[in-house]
Amino acid sequence: MFRPSRILLSAVLLVLALVIQVSILGRLQLPGATPDLLMLVVVGLGLVYGSTGGCLVGFAAGLLADLAPPSDHAVGRYALVLCLVGYGAGLLRPEAGRQRSAVGAIGVVAVAAVVSTLLYATVGALVGDTAARHVGLTGLVFSALLYDVLLAPFTVPLVMLLARRFDGDRVVNETVRGADGGSGLGALARYRTTRAASPTPSFKKKRALGLAKRP
Repeated sequence: MFRPSRILLSAVLLVLALVIQVSILGRLQLPGATPDLLMLVVVGLGLVYGSTGGCLVGFAAGLLADLAPPSDHAVGRYALVLCLVGYGAGLLRPEAGRQRSAVGAIGVVAVAAVVSTLLYATVGALVGDTAARHVGLTGLVFSALLYDVLLAPFTVPLVMLLARRFDGDRVVNETVRGADGGSGLGALARYRTTRAASPTPSFKKKRALGLAKRP
């Protein structure tokens, strides 16, 4: 995760998402929850960077949201939520960081929307914030799920594409690399060597058995 390209891309995407969320999405006055663009960026990066990268990106994104005005909640509350969301998305990272279909990414977003809303409300209840009770937790969860799923096809695939492009072939190489730290072809080469060498002992064994049967 600690690569200049990853840190730079994550910082740019998180700041851009925060600006859009605060200046545009937060002022739409939609019923229920607000579309969570920061969470979508965290999910997209987590699906490429893995659990550790997703956890770090999620913590940074949540901390930015906690400190950015007009934040009215305790600092660290959303950082904890997005840290766990990023870690969970990283655990579901597809092979080589490439999502074969948009359905899988949207499914991850749907789960993340529900879990993040419930976690945020739970942590708020623990620190004495009862806003979710007055608004209605069911309405918040449903609206967050609806808005985030509708916004996901326009954001998550783009975030994943940018993350892979900035990483080059490193994500692919890390996935296909063998346990011996090589290029991933070591097992195949050993298999071919074994297959090529196996006829010689077998031929010698058959020949020895044939000589043994002679009078």
